Amino acid sequence: MRALVIDTNALISFVTDRNLDQQRRIATIFSDAAQLKVTILCPQNVLTEFVYVLEKIYKQSKSQIRSMIADFIALPGVQIIHTVDFEALLEFWPDKIADFGDAIIAVVCKAKKGAEVATSDERFIRTLQIVGLNSVRL
Repeated sequence: MRALVIDTNALISFVTDRNLDQQRRIATIFSDAAQLKVTILCPQNVLTEFVYVLEKIYKQSKSQIRSMIADFIALPGVQIIHTVDFEALLEFWPDKIADFGDAIIAVVCKAKKGAEVATSDERFIRTLQIVGLNSVRL
C-alpha cells in the first residue's frame, strides 16, 4: 500500500480555503486513506504545528481544532507516528535539512521504505530530492 508522510501545510490546506487546488488534492488523499488505498503517516510534531497555526494565525478555537484532529485521526488509513530515530534525524538536521520539523518528516519518510512526503512546500520538495527522498506535490 502506498504510504504518504503528511506535512503540516497539507493539513492546513485541507481545513482552510487558502489554496483550493491543494485542498482538492489533499481531499483526494484523505478519501483514499478512508478507503484504505493509502496510508497517511503523521508525525506527532505535525499535529503540534497544526494546532499552533490554526490557533495563532487562523484564530480557530481549541474546541474546533480538537474536532478537526479527532476527525483526521479517525480516518482508517491514518497512523500517528510518536517515535523518531534521533540518530537518523541528526544525520539530516541541520546541515541537510535546516528546519527541524521538516527533518522529522524526512526521517519518518526514510524509515518507511517507498514512502513519499505530501507537501506544498517547494523548498522542502527540493531538499527531499537532494537527500534522495520522494514527494507528492500538493
